[in-house]
Amino acid sequence: MRVSEASVAPADATARIAALEASLARANAALAARDLLIDTLRGQIARLRRMQFGASSEKLGREIEQLELALEELETERDAPVAEAATGVAARPSPVRSLPDHLPRKEVVHEPASGACTCPDCGGALRQLGLDAHEMLDIVPVRWRVVRNVRPKYSCRVCEKIVQAPAPVSAIARCKATFATLAHVVVSKFDHHLPLYRQAGMMAAQGLDIDRSTLASWTGQAAALLDPIVSRIRDEVLKADKIHADDTPVPVLDPGRGKTATGRLWVYAVDDRASGGTAPRATWYRFTPDRTAAHPLAHLAGFRGFLQADAYAGYDGLYRGGVTEVACWAHFRRKVFDLHERVPTPLTTDILERIGALYAVEAEVRGRPPDERHRARQERSRSMVEALRGVLDTALRHLSPRSDMAKAIAYGTKRWPALSRLLGDGRLEIDNNIAERALRGIAIGRRNWLFAGSRAGGERAAAIYTVIQTCKANGIDPQAYITDVIGKVADDWPASRWGELMPWNWMPPADQPTAQAA
Repeated sequence: MRVSEASVAPADATARIAALEASLARANAALAARDLLIDTLRGQIARLRRMQFGASSEKLGREIEQLELALEELETERDAPVAEAATGVAARPSPVRSLPDHLPRKEVVHEPASGACTCPDCGGALRQLGLDAHEMLDIVPVRWRVVRNVRPKYSCRVCEKIVQAPAPVSAIARCKATFATLAHVVVSKFDHHLPLYRQAGMMAAQGLDIDRSTLASWTGQAAALLDPIVSRIRDEVLKADKIHADDTPVPVLDPGRGKTATGRLWVYAVDDRASGGTAPRATWYRFTPDRTAAHPLAHLAGFRGFLQADAYAGYDGLYRGGVTEVACWAHFRRKVFDLHERVPTPLTTDILERIGALYAVEAEVRGRPPDERHRARQERSRSMVEALRGVLDTALRHLSPRSDMAKAIAYGTKRWPALSRLLGDGRLEIDNNIAERALRGIAIGRRNWLFAGSRAGGERAAAIYTVIQTCKANGIDPQAYITDVIGKVADDWPASRWGELMPWNWMPPADQPTAQAA
């Protein structure tokens, strides 16, 4: 008996549809699993970053790097174009974002292959109706060039006087580098975390043979030219009413012992944007070979305002000398959060939710004037803080003093007056994130370079960080700024006009393209 083709075709079609549906289901399941893994990795990285910038752990830093690499590969795989026919799933489109206005534009006009004058169908004349345009991000690789300074020499036919333009100023006598080159080397090392030996290798790949010691000399000269700027940034920080302070360990090469010692890099930051302030934003760094209390006492000698910082005991001498302590709610929250991640309990959940409610109020009044912030805190936050203190006191009466939870709570209750201080002054912040953000670049890049065996290398790095981070805080490109300013300083810029060179006042030259800080 013959089976008709009409009866076979529907069966084949049904089988093919079922196979395609199964393939689609597997592909969707794989995509869902990958997206879940991406979200999980993002959560782990965020958690480790909170831990890293609180505890400054090198081990955590390495773990974050590995997770970042894994996340990068997964996101690349997710967004890579694949054949739709092979998977049955359309490729995910990339997010559409407008490109920054400050970038230079190169216009490429694509005319029809048949020309812009004659219709390819009938031969009639064409007229323009409009145009379609889209922008793509392009890059011009770093290309080294030689600037040849030529100074013609003239002689007067009458008196034989010799006339010639003066030699252009340079940072170093007989130096072969322009100010732009010095700025590039400095920013590459301290902002992009490229050590000098790696920069020398990148130059060698382009046929440019410059050894690391020459790059080190250029870095030192650039830092010396920036010294007047650093001094004025320090003065601006110290005259503020409120300073955010923090510190982080940095490696210091000790050739005498053949070991790597641990120094400290301190940051003192001023940024009142959250309270609607328009004062200059400044970030001042200092290097010390250790973490003794004498250092912050010396750095902030004469300061009598508010100091927002962590619970480091080295600041106590400042508080006894007239400085007002403002504690950090993020540090207190972190103590509880670490326990909550290990073993969530109703108590940890309650405390974190109450602190989260305080942060919600702060988010609403961020950028408002101090009086509005103060009013909102009095009307809404004060009752929350008082209720939270009641919860903490009750918990302490039922917990063993030696338990981790009791220690985390005691961290907050011992500093309660300093934690509550923001309620009485709208200028104050709920946490010390301004200073912690200023140290994140150091935490990322400190494994890429070592200081010299003396204090000079550390102090030089602190000075350069002071300029770079203050530029970023004021939204200007550090490399463009350093290029222009060290040239003006080397050319004996008048002392009466130093204010024009400060990052919060600086304007790029007319012939220099503008860019925003990263």
